[in-house]
Amino acid sequence: MGCSIASLAGPDRAVLNRAVLEPAARERTEAVDFALIGHQESWRAAADVLAVLRGPEHTPLPDDEIKDILPWIPPRTVCHVEVGSTSKSITSLVGRSSLGGSLIGRSRARGIYIDSFIPPDRLDGEYMHENISRVRAAAACAIKAGAKIVSLGGFSSVLIEGNFDQLPERHDTVFTTGNTLTVGLIVQGIRKMCALQGRDLRRSTLLIVGATGDVGSGCARCLAPVVKRVLLNARNGERLRRLAAELKAAAWNENGVEVEIATGLQHFSAAADIVICAASLASPSLLLGRIAPGAIVCDAGYPKNLSPGAQMPDARVFFGGLGQITGGLAFAPDFHGILNRHPFPDLVHGCLLEGMALALEGRFEPFSRGRGFITPQRVAEIEKVAARHGIYLAPLYNADGPVENRLDCQADWSRR
Repeated sequence: MGCSIASLAGPDRAVLNRAVLEPAARERTEAVDFALIGHQESWRAAADVLAVLRGPEHTPLPDDEIKDILPWIPPRTVCHVEVGSTSKSITSLVGRSSLGGSLIGRSRARGIYIDSFIPPDRLDGEYMHENISRVRAAAACAIKAGAKIVSLGGFSSVLIEGNFDQLPERHDTVFTTGNTLTVGLIVQGIRKMCALQGRDLRRSTLLIVGATGDVGSGCARCLAPVVKRVLLNARNGERLRRLAAELKAAAWNENGVEVEIATGLQHFSAAADIVICAASLASPSLLLGRIAPGAIVCDAGYPKNLSPGAQMPDARVFFGGLGQITGGLAFAPDFHGILNRHPFPDLVHGCLLEGMALALEGRFEPFSRGRGFITPQRVAEIEKVAARHGIYLAPLYNADGPVENRLDCQADWSRR
């Protein structure tokens, strides 16, 4: 399982073997329908992954040792994954997964999770080439395993969305960033929060932070037709101008929806009552500043965008872009609560869910690739595929827990 470490320099190879590779899960030989490529957004999460790989009989590694070892671990398969479908096109069944646990549905898709082991403190631009190399190596692992479709999670999709030509020769393996389903789940979440708050979306001012990225621009195309005013924020002024011109010239814009752009947030944040944070940030560092009273804020970043120190006492915050698998999800070894660290069962980020949904559908195609091609029509198409197999919008939550059963959806960011 995994890729060779023969070329590694750095920590003593025997130490690395004892720490990570020797106790890892056993090799399996079943066909691989999908592969998920991801990374951990915190050192705590990375430590938990290594602890499962090493097994309960081994003492947890000290934090300083984890930080020394992780940069030298090559991308590799860390677990096998099975997902069940609830499609009613064939008589449903309830059975035990071959990995243990219950899966419901007419079909199952089998896959693997490959961790690129990008250190959580190396997600910024300084390490771009190193991280692209890690994603390439993870992609090579997926190809070697025979995966039919590969979803790129977190920064993996950000690094590759404009660089698909940097992936290794693919043979019968296709890749998707998963961004189309991510956009669909973000938009569904915004609509649901508006309903919970009694908010009229058509009278709202929408701010998108990170608007020129693939996810941000996709959200703009989906929501601009149904709001009063759109504020686009990103670092690249030229890309902002192109996106604004596209929205203004769109066939749906007969009533002249206002579209404004800015590379700064000070003026925009105070004007918006709906905010989508979809910037590619290396850590939770976004400070929105003063926002409109009762503003709905969707943090769709991985890692999260919003800084723990953000002062937003009146904000209605939720984490966006997440879906829930109702047909069952199983891991071997058991990574429940570690690879999906959420307060509800079987929640997964949309970027990974897209490949799983397509595998259940038997559509092994690069549904999301490149940047700037996400349209409302494509979003509706992948949402139908996901729903057909029991993959829906996840229950909404924020740093303080679930929000749907509370009238007050404010998050106390001082406790994050």
